[in-house]
Amino acid sequence: MAYKITDECISCGACSAECPVEAISEGASQYEIDADACIDCGSCAATCPTGAIIA
Repeated sequence: MAYKITDECISCGACSAECPVEAISEGASQYEIDADACIDCGSCAATCPTGAIIA
């Protein structure tokens, strides 16, 4: 199951820079994860300063 970004996202971009498959992009109000591209590695969640990324 792909990771998800919650409303705690502050749009800092740290997660996007860490994603090895470039599955994270800037959305209208916060960053978003493309569930089809996500490989469930957890790199983004480990990098998020607010803990906004959940499995």
